[in-house]
Amino acid sequence: MSQIMTRRSERAAVDPARWPDVAAVPASAARAAVARALFTRIAARLPVRVAVPGGASFGKGGVSAPVMTLRRPDDFYRRLGAGGLIGFGESYMAGDWDSDDLTALLTVFASEVATLVPRPLRALRRFYVRRQPPADDPSEANARSNIHRHYDLSNDLFALFLDETMTYSSALFEDGAGGAPVASAALLAQAQRRKIDRLLDLAGVGPSSRVLEIGTGWGELALRAAARGAQVLTVTLSAQQQALARQRVARAGLADRVTVQLRDYRQVSGQFDAIVSVEMIEAVGARYWPDYFAALDRLLAPGGRAAVQSITMRHDRMLATRDTHTWVLKYIFPGGLIPSVTAIEDNAARASLRVAGRRDFGAHYEQTLRIWRERFRASQDELEQLGFDEVFGRMWLLYLSYAEAGFRARYLDVSQFLLVKEAQQ
Repeated sequence: MSQIMTRRSERAAVDPARWPDVAAVPASAARAAVARALFTRIAARLPVRVAVPGGASFGKGGVSAPVMTLRRPDDFYRRLGAGGLIGFGESYMAGDWDSDDLTALLTVFASEVATLVPRPLRALRRFYVRRQPPADDPSEANARSNIHRHYDLSNDLFALFLDETMTYSSALFEDGAGGAPVASAALLAQAQRRKIDRLLDLAGVGPSSRVLEIGTGWGELALRAAARGAQVLTVTLSAQQQALARQRVARAGLADRVTVQLRDYRQVSGQFDAIVSVEMIEAVGARYWPDYFAALDRLLAPGGRAAVQSITMRHDRMLATRDTHTWVLKYIFPGGLIPSVTAIEDNAARASLRVAGRRDFGAHYEQTLRIWRERFRASQDELEQLGFDEVFGRMWLLYLSYAEAGFRARYLDVSQFLLVKEAQQ
């Protein structure tokens, strides 16, 4: 195991040019004092233990509770006071705190996220939370830049933790006793293909189908659709995804059936019997959801079907956070927003699309993320060889653990929607 995950007492090697907001420790002692008081109050009612230098600890948790170890409490509280949850994440990136079971710790916080801040302070939310920067708005002009910042990091990076299908969305495992998914790393590729096949079945993809995929990924869905005899147009805003998807299509001998274009979904024209879009709507942004569903309606032939897979969150939480600039938006997915089921259904209805079916399978995403996290953590030497530094490694471990915790706490879910465009009379 490399130093990225084992260094405990030293300050993380933060390059100020690359990580300016992580390298700088905010100066406000007053904000730090408020953050310390608030965090201590929160920990006192949560099943966690917070360990501090010198051997002391606080929190409601017992001996088996997840432990958050504050290596540099003063720096942690200064970041937390200045940046809230963004500061919380940046302090982990800097190495101010750690945990031997990061997912378990974050699951506790995710389970109580709606009540972490005392009620009197929630009313002041609009005065202290940061709003998303205008430059991250996922407009047609900005969307490619947002996608580039995540998906064009390196195909080799994603290959470290994804399976052979290079599928970066929830898998669908077989259900075991009691309905729990039977999940393991050895079963991940099979589960990803099962998920894709179910989406293709929902959309009615078969021989001679005209298929549009919005959000190519690295090409596995397009390959499986073409193998059914369909003619596929798949669009992405990631140059690296396009390059690898084209290579895979050529190797499979399906270049006559699959076209991979670097194009915004809003620029696509034509008519398609089926549209499939897997976990792409989260990058669209609430302001542009009407455009997204209008595009589905415009591009679907009469009687056509769309299969959309999306991460979802509770509608009240979506409304409460939709304008907030979060750590995930700043460092992982700029410009995005996870929709609620209600938001998807309402926007579809306004575009004259009928939701004809829905399947929720959040427990499967929890297991998918667990496997990704374990693979990522086991690949730290390779990560360094690819040129990603210690701060990046901590950032992505926090991201994968945070996402896994969201599904474990049932704060997040994932659903497949079947949208039907009725044939014109």
